[in-house]
Amino acid sequence: MDGFGSEDGDRIVWLRGGATALALSCAKGRRPRILYCGVDIDGLEAHDIALLQTRQHVHGGPARPIEPTLLNESGVGLAGGPGLLAHRQGRDWAIDLRVVSLEADSGSATLVTRDKAAGVEVRHGFAIDSASGVLTAWSEVSNLDAGALAVEWCAALCLPLDDRLTDILGFTGRWAGEFAMEHVASFTGSYLRENRAGRTSHDCYPGLYLLEPGATEERGLCAAVHLGWSGNSRLRVDRLADGSASVQSGELLLPGEIVLASGEVYRTPDLHAVWSDEGASDVTRRLHRFVLESILDRRTEARPRKVTYNTWEAVYFDHSEAKLLDLAERAASVGAERFVLDDGWFGGRRSDAAGLGDWTVSANVYPDGLARVANHVRSLGMKFGIWFEPEMVNPDSDLFRAHPDWVFETGGAEPIASRNQLTLDLTKPELGEYLFARLDAIVRELGVAYIKWDMNRDTHHPVSAGRAAMHGQTRALYQLIDRLRAAHPELEIESCSSGGARADYGILRRTDRIWTSDNNDARDRQAIQRGANHFLPLSVTGSHVGPAKCHITGRVLPMELRAATAIMGHMGIEADLSLETEGDLAILSAATALYKQHRALIHGGDYRRLDAHAAYNAIAIVAAERGEAIVSCAQVEALRESHPPRLRIAGLHPARRYRLRQVWPQRDVSLTAPSIVTEADLLGKGAQFSGAALAELGLRLPLTYPDTCLIFHLEAAT
Repeated sequence: MDGFGSEDGDRIVWLRGGATALALSCAKGRRPRILYCGVDIDGLEAHDIALLQTRQHVHGGPARPIEPTLLNESGVGLAGGPGLLAHRQGRDWAIDLRVVSLEADSGSATLVTRDKAAGVEVRHGFAIDSASGVLTAWSEVSNLDAGALAVEWCAALCLPLDDRLTDILGFTGRWAGEFAMEHVASFTGSYLRENRAGRTSHDCYPGLYLLEPGATEERGLCAAVHLGWSGNSRLRVDRLADGSASVQSGELLLPGEIVLASGEVYRTPDLHAVWSDEGASDVTRRLHRFVLESILDRRTEARPRKVTYNTWEAVYFDHSEAKLLDLAERAASVGAERFVLDDGWFGGRRSDAAGLGDWTVSANVYPDGLARVANHVRSLGMKFGIWFEPEMVNPDSDLFRAHPDWVFETGGAEPIASRNQLTLDLTKPELGEYLFARLDAIVRELGVAYIKWDMNRDTHHPVSAGRAAMHGQTRALYQLIDRLRAAHPELEIESCSSGGARADYGILRRTDRIWTSDNNDARDRQAIQRGANHFLPLSVTGSHVGPAKCHITGRVLPMELRAATAIMGHMGIEADLSLETEGDLAILSAATALYKQHRALIHGGDYRRLDAHAAYNAIAIVAAERGEAIVSCAQVEALRESHPPRLRIAGLHPARRYRLRQVWPQRDVSLTAPSIVTEADLLGKGAQFSGAALAELGLRLPLTYPDTCLIFHLEAAT
């Protein structure tokens, strides 16, 4: 049902693609509104929508029901939060936008609206991705008059919600506990998340899922929205007394941050939305497809995701050339394909209190430079990567002593100390030139193939030349990364922000990987990765094998769990391999080999969260043609029941038979006998089952200890 059409009279424009439909009412001179958005419905026509959604006057209300518009601007009079707030020193704030013109094709539309009296024009952009069905929307505000126009808030879109989508799945968390999920049941009022961290943040992720009550991973109406922006943000759901509901999101603007002179324009970040009537996992798969095909840089997305060794938890700030040369050899011996030198290689950086901003190799630690380390890494068959934190500076640094004026002001507020560092003001062109020159020189001189780009503190007072500047800062960050990528087209970049505090589609347009969390505790990581993968494909979520004892939680976990957890993402290693036992090194080598064997499937297949017992985190990745699948099932809690539950594997072809084998751990971990592992010879030739039987009857899991992760491989026999 892809295509574009129009209907006379009210001027209805349809956008369709990927089983998503959007109907816009946009008659010239009238207020625009969305008649329908969601899962495409066979035979759906505008006349049907208008008639079926007829509303009438209610006592105590306006003479005629107020219809929502694209931004529910202040002049419309709709209850709930307006999507556009702008004024001229307190005047011209009751904005009422009317349609001026329309441009549209088969999958996109640009609608121009104007309030002539207020001197405000807004361009509204819409596009539906034909493969995934993801809708992308944005708004662009222009000042048409001579006086300045202050824009206090502009959502990308006020998106009306299906009245069945009453429940919210929100995403919050903290450092080392990112992507925690919270379920909010049906309510009347507002759900509001405001992020002022100056980055995507740990606690206010700019995305949510909307669910009908009782929806599961495989069944029910669900939707998701995500704001592709790496700075401050606002996400709001309003459910009004009349039963109508909408969601809006955009950049949270600080006071006076956007003041448009005559002819100037402000454009919102992109809002992405998608729907499915086949459960939450189908929404996830659609988002994953959109990221892989429409967000990520195809130059690097097409490459296999290399096993990455990162030095941080092995050496911290205690650098030495001899130690790194030894670690490189050990990393290569267990299957690493990339070696990343983390914080501590530059200037006077012997702790987090000094040296940040001085992007030259430390002469004290590396008197002969880093070329020997980089060349040794490459001689072992690995790519060489390095850590930067370009947006920050230590007061104890040569850069700050030379340019104290390059950091953000506080606007008279008391500075907030954080990690011994200050935020640099990237809106200063001379600073941008300095940073590009230093990063470019290191990349060229050392043959760097990969950058871990970090940002380790919130920015509380982004003041430049006396004005709020977080919008400009975020744009300047994008420009710096874009410039570096243009100069080094083969360079890969990882977005890290004290873990997963910058993990949005805006940054993913410029980077290749997200560092999901600083927490490498495999038990915690099972939950963190499950949350993150609601929006982020496995191929971009960095997941590392940490030390046996996690430095954040203090837990000691077996190598088999640490490795299994890392396999189900973009696998890496972040442990001092000289301290691991020979037995654990052998297990790690087997794990990297298993990852390499199946990474095309893990990163290219269709992702499904399995509806499993609460003690388990279970996911499946099924090949597009359904000839192969890999299933990870981690027991993260002790069972109350005496026998393990069944694991029902969704996504297989019901009529095909699959050979099921256990590929991890590579031994029987059943606590009692007999178990399905021995009875079905899962560690040997395996056994065949129909896809229908595995989905409906399910696999009775073996009885194991908590902190055990089983990985099964299924291959179609017929």
